[in-house]
Amino acid sequence: MIGGAFRRRQLPVLDLPGLRPTPDRVRETLFNWLGQTLYGKRVLDAFAGTGALGIEALSRGAARVDFIERDAKAAAQLRDNLATLKADSGAVVREDARALLGHNNTAEPFDLVLLDPPFHQGLVNACCEALETGGWLSPQALIYVEAESALTPTVPGHWQLYRQTQAGDTTARLYQRESG
Repeated sequence: MIGGAFRRRQLPVLDLPGLRPTPDRVRETLFNWLGQTLYGKRVLDAFAGTGALGIEALSRGAARVDFIERDAKAAAQLRDNLATLKADSGAVVREDARALLGHNNTAEPFDLVLLDPPFHQGLVNACCEALETGGWLSPQALIYVEAESALTPTVPGHWQLYRQTQAGDTTARLYQRESG
C-alpha cells in the first residue's frame, strides 16, 4: 500500500491471466486527487482483481469497501489479504461485475466507484451506464475509470471529467457526478 493505515504493507498477488494490478504511480496519483475525501465513504471496487485500489481506499479511511471479483482464486486471495490486514470493513462478492451492475442496487449507493475492467473487452461504457441507471451512485459520487488509452469512455452527460492521467497504454480518469 502507498499510504494510510496499511502503508508499506506488501500483500501477495496471484499470477493469473488477465490480472493487471494498477501501477503504484497511477494509484498514488488517484489517491492524491482524492486527498482526504475518503473518510466515512462507501466505495465499490468493481473488477477488483488484486483489490489494490479498494484496499488503498480502506487504508485511507473509507468506511466500507465492497469488492466485486469473478475469479475464484483472486477472490479468495483478496479475502485472505483483507483478513491479514484485519480490514473487516471490506467485503468480497464473487460475481461477474458487469452482470451484477446490470441489476438495480438495493443497498446504499456508493460515494466512490473504482472501475478497472479487463482491457479490450468493451466493458467500460456499459458499466458506466449501468452504474448510473441502477442506483449504484450517490448524488455527488466520484467514478474512477481505468481503461486502455485508445478508448475514450462514453459516460452519462452529467459526469464531469475532474482529472486524467496516462501511464503507458493505460489512461486513468476521475469523474464527478453532478446531480440535479
